[in-house]
Formats: sequence, structure tokens, C-alpha cells
Amino acid sequence: MRAMTEHEVFDAFANATDEELRIASLPHDFPLVEWDHTDFLAWADPHARGRGYIAAEVDGDVTAIVLRRANGTSGVRQSFCNLCRTMQPGNQVALFTARRAGGEGVHGNSIGTYICADLSCHENVRLAMPLAPNEYRTSVDMKIDNTAKRVRRFVAQVLGA
Repeated sequence: MRAMTEHEVFDAFANATDEELRIASLPHDFPLVEWDHTDFLAWADPHARGRGYIAAEVDGDVTAIVLRRANGTSGVRQSFCNLCRTMQPGNQVALFTARRAGGEGVHGNSIGTYICADLSCHENVRLAMPLAPNEYRTSVDMKIDNTAKRVRRFVAQVLGA
């Protein structure tokens, strides 16, 4: 992912309202992001519980989206993240929704998927060993590439592409 400034990240939001942009916060370690090793940037808002963000390059441009975490907890023992494809304890995967960009979002249309609750997919796929016995067993490089593709696809769906 290309290096970005704080201003560029906020300009990249496609589905954020003016109020959401006003209260949005970047991760505390934003100045330390190693852009050469970052396929996408995902973080939980440090000041707004239940809100998260993803920034990814889609068709050559960086696009950022606002995510809302669903309230409640799952009673399942294990859950599967649809982005990084890792099995996690049930309380470590949550349903996140994103309001669609443009007119669809104005009318309340959204899209959702199950994601690691702390939005740590970028780190999870870099673990050498699978987290669970029934996880997909592929090379780390393949897991990284496939996760980045799924993130870009999700962001593109929010854009309506």
C-alpha cells in the first residue's frame, strides 16, 4: 500500500458522513505504519466503541470505509473471519456492517461480514502456523495475498462496484 498522510486517509473515506469524519480517530501507532509491508490498513477507533475503519487500494486509488460492529455476542465457541479466513474463539469475531457509498447508503443500504473483532486480520495472516486445526493450510504469502484481495473486494462492494 502506498504511504499516506493523516489528511489523505480522511480524504479517502467513501461512506462516511461529515459527523463520522469529525469524530474519527486514526490508530495511535499511525506514524509508525510500515507502508511497504501493509496490504491494507484496518483499525478500531480508539475513542468510539463499536466503530472501525478499513483503508485499501481499489483500482489504484486508496479508499477508506467506516465499519460498525454489531451489538451483542455470539454463543458459538469458534467463529470464522471472512477476510483473513482464520478460526477464532467466538467472542473474537464480530459482524461488521458498512453503509454503502453514495445514494444507496443515503437510503440505508449496507453490507456486512464477519471480521476479527479487533480488526487484526493483517497480523493474523502473518502467523506461520494456523490458529486452528480445521483452518485452511496454505503458505503465509498466499494467505496474505488472498486476505488483501478479500479486503479489496469488500471495500469495492461498499462502493457499489
